[in-house]
Amino acid sequence: MSSPCDPQHSPAGDVGAALLMIDSRLKGIHDGRTETDPETQALVEQFTASMGPDGADDLLDGACTLIYMFMTWLRKAHEAHDKDVIEYVVPNLVATLRMMPKSVRPEAIPTMAGLVIAAGTGLSPNLWRKQYGDWTEVELNPLEATAFLLAEHINRITDDPDFATRVITDALSSADED
Repeated sequence: MSSPCDPQHSPAGDVGAALLMIDSRLKGIHDGRTETDPETQALVEQFTASMGPDGADDLLDGACTLIYMFMTWLRKAHEAHDKDVIEYVVPNLVATLRMMPKSVRPEAIPTMAGLVIAAGTGLSPNLWRKQYGDWTEVELNPLEATAFLLAEHINRITDDPDFATRVITDALSSADED
């Protein structure tokens, strides 16, 4: 029986814009910047302000699609070593989110863990989240942090600082060709 949270029923959103934001954060961290420089922050704010309500929803859906794609890759990688992706990824993610109190309020952490578990079990994170109502302001930074942390986790285990971004861009390129 098909679940109402099956990814085939889910909008992909603006995966490109979501990936651009995550890749920008990854590059900033790897360049030694812990804070977003004012110019980059102004561009991000200008970009998000220009999107409007539908664009913001598309960006949220795109971030959830990234989480789904990252967790799918991680699940396959863990299964290849007879390991459970939930067991190895979720505790690390939760612990890291707890160490980010300025960006991630404690009440958002269970939702982010739920998103990752949903994706790790083959469900659409955005449809799973939609069951509980609209996104809250408190969840927006944690959502970006979750996608970022999953990408960084993939990059660390592959020992390639661009691997996670490349996985998504390759998938988007092959989808465009189909």
